[in-house]
Amino acid sequence: MRQRKLISQRHPALYFIAVWTRRIERYAVWYFGRKKYVSKRTTDKLAFRIKKHQSVLLKKLGESDMQLQVNKVTNLKIAIKYIDGILIKPGETFSFCRLVGLPTVKKGYLPGMELTFGEARAGIGGGICQISNLIHWLVIHSPLTVTERYHHSFDPFPDDGRVLPFGSGATVFYNYRDFQFTNNTNHTFQINLWLTDKCLDGDLRIDSELDYAYHVIEKDHQFIKTEGQFYRKNEIWREKILKFQSGKVVETELITKNFARVTYTPDYYNETAN
Repeated sequence: MRQRKLISQRHPALYFIAVWTRRIERYAVWYFGRKKYVSKRTTDKLAFRIKKHQSVLLKKLGESDMQLQVNKVTNLKIAIKYIDGILIKPGETFSFCRLVGLPTVKKGYLPGMELTFGEARAGIGGGICQISNLIHWLVIHSPLTVTERYHHSFDPFPDDGRVLPFGSGATVFYNYRDFQFTNNTNHTFQINLWLTDKCLDGDLRIDSELDYAYHVIEKDHQFIKTEGQFYRKNEIWREKILKFQSGKVVETELITKNFARVTYTPDYYNETAN
């Protein structure tokens, strides 16, 4: 089915009003709501690692300006300072936007790539979604509960060395679209982030070892062509595994179903998929 433009896309003023209305509502929830948000950071790492992951910093994405990728590295350096070492104690909620704040030129942020209004373009602070994507991947390998998460409504670039399932990230746009998760366990968790020459690295740690782990898998991935437009779909599932019983799977859970417009022609698209 061909997608129509939203009213806010046809009338930018309405989009501006919608964003700021949502931002005001968000501020009210942050400062007058009942949620207890994370705030304490420490350089002392918790004893047990649940999951580690890394993602490449510089990628050539279609015909986009490579300088935006270079600028993104600067943006990441700034943003991770607000998150690295953060503790998520029992009953606390992690809010990406509340921790990092609004990316501005005054804070040192540069124009990086943003995906908005169905296209990739430059925006101040663009690229910091790479952090929220990585953290989301860590979190879904743990008993932490994701309470707010969004993904892009379109797929702008063909896979280039992708190692994670399509649609497994978490996009953010201050503070209209946030990434949040809550610790409903009796354990304390910690997120650590750092940059190497080539990668953004991160791990999720916990104060005591769990007797189970999670394995995340992709199912039913395919491209679909309808009325001349390509779409991409898949499902992301999670298995809970007992560590000390030969990897016995005790629970299987659907994390999300993805369906997004594709703005390129898949090289290996099978015309019989119609």
